[in-house]
Amino acid sequence: MKVCIAEKPSVAKDIADILGARTRRDGYYEGNDYCVTWVYGHLCELKEPHEYDERWKRWSLGSLPMIPQRFGIKLKEDKGVEKQFKVIEGLISQADMVINCGDAGQEGELIQRWVMQKAGCKCPVMRLWISSLTEESIREGFANLKPQDEFNRLYLAGLTRAIGDWLLGMNATRLYTLRYGRDRQVLSIGRVQTPTLALIVNRQLEIENFVPQPYWELKTVYRDTTFSVTKGKYDSVEEGQKALETIVGKPFTVTDVTTKNGKESAPRLFDLTSLQVECNKKFSFSADETLQLIQSLYEKKVTTYPRVDTTYLSDDIYPKVKGILGALHQYEALVSPLLKQDKLPKSKKVFDNSKVTDHHAIIPTNVKANNLTDRERQVYDLVVRRFIAAFYPECQVANTTVMASVEDVEFKVTGRQILVPGWRVVFGKEDVGEESNEGQILPEFAVGESGPHEPALTEKQTQPPKPYTEATLLRAMETAGKSVDDEILRDALKENGIGRPSTRAAIIEILFKRRYIRKERKSLIATATGVELIQTIRNELLKSVELTGQWENKLRRIERSEYEPANFLDELKLMVNSIVKDVLSDNTGSVASTPQEEEVKKSRKKSASETGEKKPRKPRERKKAEPKQAAPATVTCPKCGKGVVIKGRSAYGCSAWQAGCDFRLSFEAYGSELTPEQLQQIVDKMK
Repeated sequence: MKVCIAEKPSVAKDIADILGARTRRDGYYEGNDYCVTWVYGHLCELKEPHEYDERWKRWSLGSLPMIPQRFGIKLKEDKGVEKQFKVIEGLISQADMVINCGDAGQEGELIQRWVMQKAGCKCPVMRLWISSLTEESIREGFANLKPQDEFNRLYLAGLTRAIGDWLLGMNATRLYTLRYGRDRQVLSIGRVQTPTLALIVNRQLEIENFVPQPYWELKTVYRDTTFSVTKGKYDSVEEGQKALETIVGKPFTVTDVTTKNGKESAPRLFDLTSLQVECNKKFSFSADETLQLIQSLYEKKVTTYPRVDTTYLSDDIYPKVKGILGALHQYEALVSPLLKQDKLPKSKKVFDNSKVTDHHAIIPTNVKANNLTDRERQVYDLVVRRFIAAFYPECQVANTTVMASVEDVEFKVTGRQILVPGWRVVFGKEDVGEESNEGQILPEFAVGESGPHEPALTEKQTQPPKPYTEATLLRAMETAGKSVDDEILRDALKENGIGRPSTRAAIIEILFKRRYIRKERKSLIATATGVELIQTIRNELLKSVELTGQWENKLRRIERSEYEPANFLDELKLMVNSIVKDVLSDNTGSVASTPQEEEVKKSRKKSASETGEKKPRKPRERKKAEPKQAAPATVTCPKCGKGVVIKGRSAYGCSAWQAGCDFRLSFEAYGSELTPEQLQQIVDKMK
């Protein structure tokens, strides 16, 4: 018997129908020597701290850092999860072969591997790896099943990512919550979410602290065309006025006219990030909304796998292109000129095996797009038009530059004219996604012509940077905070981007959920708590986009067998130790919550869901006040070096407190029953 494990019930049903397993059982389909079952999301997860060490159940600074000797997984505490896992476990125990039909990506591989490990799978395992859920693709995938061992590095990268997120998230969240939190407020820290928040906060502070500077622009109108001075702007009104006085009443003379013909390629096919950016610009969809919509289109079999980070197609797709175009009946007017060609163009800007790893760019399939919602139709239309445009001729343009002078002051104007629209007919007059670069169509100018003109000096002010929108934030996450318009350079920077295409939307949603950011129209605005949290974090390793991007690069290299997981985790453990030591030696204030954070304060467990943490118990209040007493063994105060640490009613303090030493370890943060050894360890970390 062969057991197939799909990513969700709907996919299992599609696979079962194709394999002939049409008898419905409780939790699986059966038939033709196949059993097709499913997971739904993560059935398993990494264990919580107290499941490694009972002392880690209580939130205490004295227990940090928490670094298990060996990580383990557990089944999620959910009756539905437990029931489905028992079905999978029973099927695997009887299987001659298991076929991993999970989502064809890093997280999908991790989900399936954990389930098979927990179920004690001993039989051979094969991998179904497909880029769409059409019947043709599924049949082709089953005809070319791959040994699971080929995907071991993909699994190791996913496992390392999960362990790394646990190490940093669990330790840093407890550390900052206990050290800086107020009113039982959880300060959630994450390997990707914190530098993402830092991007928003830093941009906001840059805007708030921006001081506008005046400058002056000199322009003149000649033959209904506005020319700008080539010098650019003037920093003082005196300088601008002097130039204006020089040219008033003097003839305007054209000195040079240059026209260069050029070609423009169609916009790139979509990867997930560029699709999310485009949908945010055009339709104001959030990144998460776009991900849900394109995932739905994938499950309806009308588009290919969505969680991709490439804008290229592999060569094996080329023979299928005409078939896909021919199935786009609603776009017949645009497609018919292509279908009449004997051979479609095959550009290196579209087909490049070296730019495709696990999956190719998002494109339509040959399945008719019926029963789509209005919002799904909008996203589908974007994907289809990009795909069609990729096979149209290049757009031919004429770029004209006219130079002129008045006395010694030089002026310039540029114009642009579309000679042959080419691929632009696919989009009509609508914006095609890139910055508008239409330019103006200029009248005919001749070198040497001269005449009157109307100059003007205009005062303007420098403008602050714009707040992030989800579109610009996604681009910043993709390029490690660098503002890049050039697509080739952007591809190079993707290696150091933070997060993965499939997780960036979730990271933004976490920041909303934590009430660290809010939205004003399209702009993302950091709340007071978000700003204060980033200002409290002094360790650049936690909030630097560039450094976090380097960690992401190492995770990608693990997937390619260029870096070892053990090295990554060793570096991360050193980083966690360093952060704990730095924070414990810091004596600055706490972070206040904003009024909007009632949900966070009400449910600490819910607020810590990113790390799976459970809320810390509130220490019991003592009925009787305890007199100050010396700790059983003498521990020298780490702050003044003169007194010794003593135990008071609510905290440990310094015996030299009357002399002004304010050293303090609260019972709520560290516990009230520390052994001399534990107390010494805490003090040593502060030195």
